[in-house]
Amino acid sequence: MSAETPVQSAGTFTRLRLRFRDWRGTRPFWAGLFTLLGGIPIAYFPYATLNLGHMSLAMATTAGAGSLIIGVLLVTLGLTMWFQSATRVFAGVAAILLALVSLVISNIGGFLIGFLPALIGGALSSPGRRASRRSRRPGSTVVPTPPRAGPRRTTRPRTRRRDRGSRPTP
Repeated sequence: MSAETPVQSAGTFTRLRLRFRDWRGTRPFWAGLFTLLGGIPIAYFPYATLNLGHMSLAMATTAGAGSLIIGVLLVTLGLTMWFQSATRVFAGVAAILLALVSLVISNIGGFLIGFLPALIGGALSSPGRRASRRSRRPGSTVVPTPPRAGPRRTTRPRTRRRDRGSRPTP
């Protein structure tokens, strides 16, 4: 037996999980997921036929095409938040507006099942202060800098002195 222990390489699942975690940390993942999940019921319910025992209930309305467009746009905005994270603010504002419009157009926003996640997803994509990856390690604390108290000091503009050597005495 040797004193050296063979190095075990990480399994495929572990590598994929770590890569996904790094990818997820660089973009608004939860905002995109909520927005995407909010668009599905909004697009689905106007075309669905629900069966309650022997009775079928169709939710087909005249706004079915509008509901489909809103649902598809919300799914597209959710994917945009994931893969084009530079446009996340635009996608978030558009998701909030589409969620609000879905209340009127598509059966109260997919019976609120689609409205609430789309609204939350749009709100989560707004820019905010995030701690860097290095400071979010376990055991480390991020201490925010306190705001400056009191009025802000301004500096006087400097003037050139003509004669530096002699000063009048008081």
